[in-house]
Amino acid sequence: MTKNENPQAGDVRHDVGLLTEYDIHLFREGSHFGLFRKLGSHTISREGEEGACFAVWAPNAESVSVVGDFNRWSPVSHPLRAREDSSGVWEGFIPGVLKGQVYKYHIVSRNGGYTVDKGDPFAFRWEAPPRTGSCVWDLDYEWSDADWMKKRRECNSLEAPMSIYEVHLGSWRRVPEEDNRRLTYRELAHSLAGYAGEMGFTHVELLPVMEHPFYGSWGYQTVGYFAPTSRYGSPQDLMYLIDHLHRSGVGVILDWVPSHFPTDEHGLAYFDGTHLYEHADPKEGFHPDWKSAIFNYGRNEVRNFLISSALFWLEHYHVDGIRVDAVASMLYRDYGREEGEWVPNRWGGRENEEAISFLQRLNEAVYEKFPDVQTFAEESTAWPMVSRPVYVGGLGFGIKWNMGWMHDTLEYFSTDPVFRKYHHQRLTFSLWYAFTENFVLPLSHDEVVHGKGSLAGKMPGDEWEKSAGLKLLFGAMYGHPGKKLLFMGGEFGQWKEWDHDESLEWNALEYPSHWGVQKWVRDLNGLYRSEPSLHELDFDEKGFEWVDFHDWEQSVVSFLRRGSGTDDVTLVVLNMTPVLREGYRVGVPRPGFWGESLNSDAMDYGGKGYGNLGGKDAEPVPAHGKDFSLTLTLPPLSALFLVSHKPLK
Repeated sequence: MTKNENPQAGDVRHDVGLLTEYDIHLFREGSHFGLFRKLGSHTISREGEEGACFAVWAPNAESVSVVGDFNRWSPVSHPLRAREDSSGVWEGFIPGVLKGQVYKYHIVSRNGGYTVDKGDPFAFRWEAPPRTGSCVWDLDYEWSDADWMKKRRECNSLEAPMSIYEVHLGSWRRVPEEDNRRLTYRELAHSLAGYAGEMGFTHVELLPVMEHPFYGSWGYQTVGYFAPTSRYGSPQDLMYLIDHLHRSGVGVILDWVPSHFPTDEHGLAYFDGTHLYEHADPKEGFHPDWKSAIFNYGRNEVRNFLISSALFWLEHYHVDGIRVDAVASMLYRDYGREEGEWVPNRWGGRENEEAISFLQRLNEAVYEKFPDVQTFAEESTAWPMVSRPVYVGGLGFGIKWNMGWMHDTLEYFSTDPVFRKYHHQRLTFSLWYAFTENFVLPLSHDEVVHGKGSLAGKMPGDEWEKSAGLKLLFGAMYGHPGKKLLFMGGEFGQWKEWDHDESLEWNALEYPSHWGVQKWVRDLNGLYRSEPSLHELDFDEKGFEWVDFHDWEQSVVSFLRRGSGTDDVTLVVLNMTPVLREGYRVGVPRPGFWGESLNSDAMDYGGKGYGNLGGKDAEPVPAHGKDFSLTLTLPPLSALFLVSHKPLK
């Protein structure tokens, strides 16, 4: 980091600042969504004098000063001055402070003389944990992803294929020869982009990269809402990673956590000696599940802060989507609470009106400025119209995680095949509501931690049956309407539960059962992307038609997927038991040849090699309400994809 001579004690200019009266007007009314340009620290030159402007919101402070490595952390050397407009903003220009210097705000509160050193809520960089200082920094970077940015509207469209690889950067791959060292952003750039591209994923989703004190929180206890964690490098290093992913044709989605924040002393909690960002009443401001603070969404300045954060990552880091964590915990005042532990809304209900309004305004702001991105809601309840526009009463998200599908599907696949016929509805129920929202089907990190075991470990049976069951699970996922999300390690059938302190089990790829799963996922991604019938109408009931979901006795289901054109029809047949079924008749809507595009039991995937010799000709034998049918061999624990490109007559 750059160093310089220490500025002289008390050398602060209060006639230089970035905030205008109009900024303050927008700030007060809750509509200033570019606060990162005004608050925080910014290196500037005024009349030939280099230095940094500082501005912080602390309305209940008696005094605020900047302390740092440039003044030996003296709380009296560089005081800021409160603006005279009663905005609660303190500001000042300190000559000689340059990029790379570390600082905090020394705050003396009006509230009983409470004194604390706080990191900058708007800092672009923080020291690497466990150190807790903010760093004066800039966001200069020469981007090379113009081609991606021009076409990303098409890549992020609801009609486009979207296959998301969810990644925790600190444990995707490590360097065992160097004491299990984590890779840097720049080291990850080429290996991750190359792997994701080779595997056919359209996007990667990064678990929160925003600065967080506790590594074991995976980033979900955020303290730096405008700074990537320094564990892996600088802000420009993260920009390089995203830039390289884009140049490799891979989009980037960031996890973002506006639902709660940690109570570490250097962070947002009790910022100026009062509950500034959070509710004062613990029934509203403290999350019992996560032992963290809850934002006060009814406060305009807090809404400014959060929406500015979301837009910041879209603007300065070129990300293609924001996945909003724990939306259900925001929507319900009684989330995770017992009777008497929560405060009803003004109507006596459990809905959090302020959070609803915040989420709607967030999505409006995002799509107004960045219409070519997507917002994703991790929402686990039946809240209506999460992915419907605000103007019709929805929350305004582009896409919602389908948690119901995930729970039912994993419970079904964890069941011994002998008993699956008694749980057939878990396999089929999701189609009753599949088009009520724009869904993504998530097999996420949450399902492979805390004793839940890996995806492969959930499958019953011996090693071959586990491998076959996992491939079948992925086949069911890619056939089902909705976009796809898979957490790292699942794509090659990692046996171990995910551990954030260790690398994925890449050595498992030495064994056929694992490289077979990996090749199956790669080919699923290829078919999903190349066949419009598997993605164009993911959110339209016209894109799906059951052939037969009644064969619970044999645990077999079959259905059709269609694209927007009549030429695009794919038949998916799933055999959920380890029983080989020959001569199984399935109705189809047209004559001609149906090519077996994918068969999870192929020997290329470590299967037994049963199949249909590349495809079948439809016979004029009615079945399942269709005029034609196929006589198929259904391999044990298998997914078949048969494609017909002939037009309907």
